Formats: sequence, structure tokens, C-alpha cells
Amino acid sequence: MSAVRIVVFNADESFAATLRSTLLGLAGVKIIAEVDEPALLPQALERFRCDVLVAHLDPAPEMVLPILAQLAAGEVEVPIFAVSESTDGQLILSAMRGGIREFLTKPIDTSVLAEAFGKVSSSARAVEKHGSLITVIGGAGGVGATSLAVNLAVELSDLAEGSVAVVDLDHRFGQVAMTLDVDPTYTMADLCDSPEQLERQMIERALIRHDSGTRVLSRPLHFSQADNITAAHCVGVLSALTALHDYVVVDGPTRFDYGSKAVLDIADYNLIVFQLVVPTVRSVHRMLGGMREAGFNLERMRLVCNRIGCEGGGINLEDVNNTLGMEVFAQIPDDWGTVNAAMNVGEPLASSAPKSKVRQSIRAIAEKLHDPSGLLPTEPAAARKRGGLLSKIF
Repeated sequence: MSAVRIVVFNADESFAATLRSTLLGLAGVKIIAEVDEPALLPQALERFRCDVLVAHLDPAPEMVLPILAQLAAGEVEVPIFAVSESTDGQLILSAMRGGIREFLTKPIDTSVLAEAFGKVSSSARAVEKHGSLITVIGGAGGVGATSLAVNLAVELSDLAEGSVAVVDLDHRFGQVAMTLDVDPTYTMADLCDSPEQLERQMIERALIRHDSGTRVLSRPLHFSQADNITAAHCVGVLSALTALHDYVVVDGPTRFDYGSKAVLDIADYNLIVFQLVVPTVRSVHRMLGGMREAGFNLERMRLVCNRIGCEGGGINLEDVNNTLGMEVFAQIPDDWGTVNAAMNVGEPLASSAPKSKVRQSIRAIAEKLHDPSGLLPTEPAAARKRGGLLSKIF
């Protein structure tokens, strides 16, 4: 099934995790926006290019259906799937007459839902070219997420021989532009100033081209500009970028909040960077636990252990695998001197230290992400009795 980008309406918080988990459990499904007020639906559909609107009708179907009928009859042509616990024939008939494409009763039959999405993905709207969105998230500050994001984008740009963008989502302290020694004139803030749908010309103006071919979207130049950037802005910009690039690598999000959840929803893969120290592993443990509770599909998560070889204190990868319930996807050796030197001169490792082990390890990560076989779901760690230092902490 081709990728299906959906907007979700749900005013029932108790059903949010179940609905999210059900939708994201289907291959190729991306939630690009979530709305909890019916009045905000027209604005959301205008701003976000989606393939399906999934609307949870409960607890008040009679209030939601008239709004959905207006949307179905409007200018924004988006198929609408309704979800409800009601099996009342009159309600279902009313929904279908109002332009609802599919009516799904709870508990949702995933096979029926997959078939419905499959029909949508075969349409002209759904088969539009979209690149892959990859986020790089630090399990804690200072673990090397920015360095990985920048160098990963450069390696993917070389492998794909196509267009690759790297985006800085640390709106106040981001260092992506500095790491590649580019001087932005326009930034993320400029793209968020315009409420209308982003045009290619606007995006091209905001992106800076690095010598490697990688394009950079920098953080805002001023602190005050960061205050006006919302989760909806970020999702809108990233969605537009993936329509124009083979890969979009994101440094961030830097906080696990409502805004970050919106970005994680639309990402194809999320790389979580950590080091073999207890506070960082514990933060990742809490992060993954929060994602599970919120219904995220953890098959899109990848653990990357950075600075292998500098650790001490008895923590090893087996401890981490058992504690987090997920195998580590990739390892990057400790070579702080080489990485620091590259950052100080504003060069990617591919040009400043092409034969270094740290560069080769990041290249290997890029090759895994570029090769579909490298994107297979990470197998969960075997259920073994935990021992060692981590067993006393978690």
C-alpha cells in the first residue's frame, strides 16, 4: 500500500491512544494532524495536504455529522472515514448520504480499515511522490544528535544522488547551519509567517545549498521568532519538504511534548540517539514508555548508540537491549576529537575525515536507511532476566 496521509478528528481523549495505535499499526499510514474541535476541521484540511480524514463521531455523532457533510460537499475533496460504536442503521444511512466514504464500527476491524486505505492509496492523490522523513532525537542533551543528523543528511545526499534537506527544529539553540558553515538569510520562521499553502518558490528561497548538495533549513535568527512557531507550522513545512525531496532529515524535535508528537506522527523513521550512561538510557526508557502509552507505532523507532568505547560503569548493549525491549539499530564509535574538529571548521565528516571510523559508521546508517531491506522493523530484545547495573535502577 502506498503512503496514506491522514488528518484525525477525535474529541474523546479516552479513545485517542486506541485510535492512534490502530491507525499507525497499518503500514504506510501517517497522521499529519490531529484535531479535537469540529470547527477547526476546515482550517486543518486547507493547511495540510492529506489523503483521508478519519473522524471519530462519539460521543455526539449528531453534532459531528453535519460538519462532515459540509466538508464532503465543499471544495476540499478529501475522502472521509467515520468511526463510531453505534450500529444504528439510520445513523449509518445518514452518514453515507452526507458523503462519508467509509463507516467503521468499534472495535475497528483492521482488515476492513486496511482495505479502505488501500483503495485510497491507489488514487491519484495518494500516489504523489513523497520523500522519506527521518527525525534524529537526542535521548538527552549532548549525545550527538545534531552531528548525526547533519552528517546523515550529507551521506544520504551522496547515496541518493538526489535532493536531500536537513531541518533544524531546535528553534532557539539549533546549530545545524553552523555545523555546515552556511549563513542563512531566510529560516523556518519565514516559512511559518505565511498561513497559506507553501509554494515551491517560498521553500527554495528559505533553503541554503551546501557544497555537498544538501539543503539546509535553519532555525530562526531571533529568539522572538521561535515563540510563533507551532506544531501545525512544523508539520506543514515538513510535509511540503518531503514532497520536493528524496529525504528530509530533521534535527529534533528536542522536547517530547504535543508539538513533537505531531512531528513523530508523520516521520517514516525516528532515530533516538543515546550513550551508555544511566541517565540517558533512563530518559530513552521513559520516552519509549510514553510513546507506547500514546499509541505510537514503535516499529518506526531506531536506537542509535553513540560514542561507543568512551563509557564506563558496567553498562553494556545487552543491558540496554533488555531494559528498553528493543535491539540497538546502529553504533557509532567514540572519536570526539575528529567530530569536534569537523564541527569547529563547519565541515561534514565526509570531507574533513572521510576515512575515520565515525564517518564510516554514519555512512553505514545511511546505507541501511537508503536500502529498503535496512528498514525492516527492529526485532524486540529477547525476554531475559535483567542483571547488572540497570536492573537496580529501572
